[in-house]
Amino acid sequence: MKLLLDTCTFLWIVIDDKALSSESRNLFSDPTNEVFLSAISAWEIMLKYSLGKLPLPTPPEQFLSTQRSRHNIEALPLREEATIHLPKLPAFHKDPFDRMLICQAIQHELTILTPDPLITQYAVRTVW
Repeated sequence: MKLLLDTCTFLWIVIDDKALSSESRNLFSDPTNEVFLSAISAWEIMLKYSLGKLPLPTPPEQFLSTQRSRHNIEALPLREEATIHLPKLPAFHKDPFDRMLICQAIQHELTILTPDPLITQYAVRTVW
């Protein structure tokens, strides 16, 4: 299975937060699954860090690289092909970061690991 981490899911994985569901934890830990963190999530983390809303133990560029490597998470760049899905999405969710994650999941046939009930309303595979 190919998994795309929601930003909060990535953060909960790296700090081993109890908020991470057991099903998500099991899928993430399964070595047969490919796990991705989107450039969109990196952007969201950078933005929240720069606004003082997300404290991190190291600067975000170091934090992201280190944690992706430590947890065997691949980077997923944002490609133009994914953005074409954006105007086709219903307006269930207003968060631009989550809307782009949905577009990437559609484009790359990924399952999103997310606790966000709004994301589950879209025609995209989700697990929590």
